[in-house]
Amino acid sequence: MSESSQPLVISAPEPRTLDLIFTPASLARLRAGYRAVETTDRDIAALPAEILAEARYIIGQPPISSELLARMQSLRCVFNVESNLINNMPYETLFERGIHVVTTGAVFAEPVAELGLAMAINLARGIVDADLAFREGRELWGGEGNRAARLISGADVGIIGFGDLGKALNRLLSGFRTRTRVFDPWLPPSMLIEHGVEPAALDEVLSGSDFIFVVASVTSENQRFLGADAFAKMRRGAAFILLSRAGVVNFEALMEAVRSGHIVAASDVFPEEPPGLDHPVRALPGFLRSAHRAGALDVAFKRMGDMVLEDMDLMDRGLPPMRCKRAERETVSRMRSKPVDRN
Repeated sequence: MSESSQPLVISAPEPRTLDLIFTPASLARLRAGYRAVETTDRDIAALPAEILAEARYIIGQPPISSELLARMQSLRCVFNVESNLINNMPYETLFERGIHVVTTGAVFAEPVAELGLAMAINLARGIVDADLAFREGRELWGGEGNRAARLISGADVGIIGFGDLGKALNRLLSGFRTRTRVFDPWLPPSMLIEHGVEPAALDEVLSGSDFIFVVASVTSENQRFLGADAFAKMRRGAAFILLSRAGVVNFEALMEAVRSGHIVAASDVFPEEPPGLDHPVRALPGFLRSAHRAGALDVAFKRMGDMVLEDMDLMDRGLPPMRCKRAERETVSRMRSKPVDRN
């Protein structure tokens, strides 16, 4: 295939980079099979008219105005590699023209689920605190060090949200023989039952769980919906693990529920990242902290590039994308997750 006949790709993957999301071999495949025009979010609109008119794919999530989109007559798909759907392009027009918008967020499901399970085990067994005590010579041996310990095996577990991350978490929990209830108003009960979990109302999940995992995306309908009333409904001593976005939680109320001793908690995400050095969450007993690192594994980032290449190959052959997750007309405008500004 001559270079002039190769499909044209506009690459503007900020905050990612091509080297981050493609292995050297995959990046070589991209550049051998496509004409890749590398630019930035800010400069895409200034590309030559012939480049915009010929572009078949965009790798990234740059702002696209209606006027810019009108100049892109060959566009078939926008590959969002940041993985949060941002309200920065005319989705209705994209859908009307049959242009796909897809995300690669599924690559983070297993890494985040694994860290979430590790957090739950730590909250149940006090691993980090026991290690710190040992380093300082104040460790408690045997049963003395297990007065507050408990098992996840056979426990009542609640999951709030059941997308890719919720499903990955459920697969990990299956070995612990948990009774797992799920609240997800965007899914029919039969889909939850097929995954071996019990559909449940939010209050059932809150009041009936020893461990609650929050893996829901932030939408226009659920911002800060888990507040003081929600935490008060939880069992005393229950563990609350926040893995998706801090925007679904009233974070001040969460800290107060932990501070009062009613629950323990863990979080990989925070309302502002990083929190100020004087933020009370940094020194809050009963709160396990992780610096938004649950999904940021190189192996996960590299899977992004493979997914993009596979779906571009399908679309080059007149087929729909299958590896990346497609944005849905009915829900894309409701998404409110805050995009990351770091890798």
